[in-house]
Amino acid sequence: MKELNSSYLLHGGDYNPEQWQDYPQILEQDFKLMKDANINTVTVGMFSWAALEPEEGVYHFEWLDDVFDHMNEIGGKVILATPSGARPAWMAEKYPEVLRTNSKGEKLYFGERHNHCFTSPIYRAKVQEFNTLLAKRYGARNNLLMWHVSNEYGGECHCELCQEAFRHWLKNKYGTLKALNDAWWTTFWGHSFNDWSQVHSPSPLGDSNLNGLNLDWRRFVSDQTIDFYSNEIQPLRELTPNVPITTNFMADTFDLIPFRGLDYFEFAKHLDVVSWDCYPAWNNDFETPKHTAMKVAMIDDYFRSLKQQNFLIMESTPSQVNWHPYNRAKRPNVHRLSSLQHIAHGSDSNLYFQWRQSRGASEMFHGAVITHEGSSKTRIFHDVHQVGQDLNAIAEVKDCKHAKAEVAIIFDHENMWALNDTQNYANETKNYWQTLQSHYQYFWEHDIPVDIISPKVDLTAYKLVIDPMHFLMSTKFMDQLYKFTSSGGTVVGTYLSGVVNENDLAYLGGWPEQLQHLFGLKVEETDTLYPNQSNVIEMDGQSFRAQDYCEVISNISAKNLAIYKDDFYAGRPAVTMKKVDHGTSYFIACRTNSDFLNSLYELISKRLELKSDSSIGKDNAAVSIQIRQNSTHKYLFVMNFDETAHQVELDHSMTEMLTNELRNGTVKIPAGGVAIFRDQIV
Repeated sequence: MKELNSSYLLHGGDYNPEQWQDYPQILEQDFKLMKDANINTVTVGMFSWAALEPEEGVYHFEWLDDVFDHMNEIGGKVILATPSGARPAWMAEKYPEVLRTNSKGEKLYFGERHNHCFTSPIYRAKVQEFNTLLAKRYGARNNLLMWHVSNEYGGECHCELCQEAFRHWLKNKYGTLKALNDAWWTTFWGHSFNDWSQVHSPSPLGDSNLNGLNLDWRRFVSDQTIDFYSNEIQPLRELTPNVPITTNFMADTFDLIPFRGLDYFEFAKHLDVVSWDCYPAWNNDFETPKHTAMKVAMIDDYFRSLKQQNFLIMESTPSQVNWHPYNRAKRPNVHRLSSLQHIAHGSDSNLYFQWRQSRGASEMFHGAVITHEGSSKTRIFHDVHQVGQDLNAIAEVKDCKHAKAEVAIIFDHENMWALNDTQNYANETKNYWQTLQSHYQYFWEHDIPVDIISPKVDLTAYKLVIDPMHFLMSTKFMDQLYKFTSSGGTVVGTYLSGVVNENDLAYLGGWPEQLQHLFGLKVEETDTLYPNQSNVIEMDGQSFRAQDYCEVISNISAKNLAIYKDDFYAGRPAVTMKKVDHGTSYFIACRTNSDFLNSLYELISKRLELKSDSSIGKDNAAVSIQIRQNSTHKYLFVMNFDETAHQVELDHSMTEMLTNELRNGTVKIPAGGVAIFRDQIV
């Protein structure tokens, strides 16, 4: 894996000069404005295939050459994108097999983006051919920083090429049709297959109620996308072996859930650097800025955890977007605070979509550094200039890692797919990722680092592993959890766990024995509550609300920490604890509010001596203190996500890097303010 060859934090973003070739005065102005905005990096070429190859075999690279030249003149770097996310119209016309087919079997027209078949041999060959040209032409440029491969991979194709590829994938996995029929439980509704040609991807015109089929299709789509990416980067690896490669991952808007279509844990193994596109709904009307900040923090920690290394913010907006239901402008100070929050959690960049607003088409009103007004006199430009200054002031944190985590939260893409697909519980309240956020919140509020990890990760590096709603759980992972706990670890499990195996088949004979031994209990049934229903649990004389899901459990060998107070299972255990050799397991049988989780994790944190490594004291949870460090210094990012000022206490003198002032004692952090302190390690 190649490291990013940069001594500074990246600041810049998507630049689309192909849209402005008829406006030379704008192109000339761009690079002066970039310098004024403290921009040091641009990403170019993302959707430029039609501009670079307007006809098959006819190329126009001159304008792209100019970008490299002009960026070099201002001391800037170029992230060069491969344009496979949007192929030219001539290609779709001449080679219609490259177009995508939907789940109804309808071939899509040319248009939009990501409208291509990942299996098409012609498209794969054309992508390699074009990427070879890019690598040969620009690979030796001294300001080529990295490759940005395609853009926001996603979607699926159901054409005959993909059907054959899916069947081949299934043959490799199962070997025989009997094994497939058994794994998918195809005797349900008489769906058994006796020839591989009968197997088809999920479709509203065919099968969509075989859970195993749906799950394997999602696995196949993820694997096929990664395989397409691997094909795409082959000439880049061969011709530019020292240039790192990334592609931009995604999360949704309001809850910042990792993109549901791909397994990013698997995809990240093929990247040199993880990057992602972040568009949270700051200053909305349904949550506090503090809660939005917590969600951003967790998704940043997820992307950092994919490779246990620093990541990049590849896209963000300096103002508003144009595709939220309500496209609110960032309030004063929010851009600075949100940008530095990413750096605090391990990003080595703050990059934007886009440098200049498009004049037309669907994203013409998406935020940009340069608006349609066209000058540097806007509030947005000033905010971007300020962030650039800040990143220059703290450039030394670039080689520093985020503080080591002793707490891990398990997240599994396949579990999310299976849980969302299952016809049980309540579709509106499953909320897998949001449940993980509720467990993460206590640790973020107390500045305790957390990794978000796959079940395939070695658990021994952690003191505490939290594993909520692990609906699809293999017996192998159950054994891993038990081994971790018996060796001295602490695990927290919850309701809706250990229900089905890796083929999405229900475990027979009751709750799996491995989990019974681990938690000292049996799960008898799950009570799904309506939105306006609730129960009450009692722990240490305090009452807490339970909602959505209440599992009825019987205690075998655990200690009851909380009991239900209402309904037919009143008096039954709701939360338990068990000593497991050298470790401890906790089980939460119901969904609770944050007040209960705060109480439980306060108890666990004291027992395990989990705490922040910060030498700065605070008295409000809306102030987040995150640490990046190297062998000689800690860098403490103090961020106030409240709408009122708060004070923090420094127990010794430190340099505040944004002002270059020596500070000690009480320091006031204004509403929406941020301070970054350099602290020498002694």
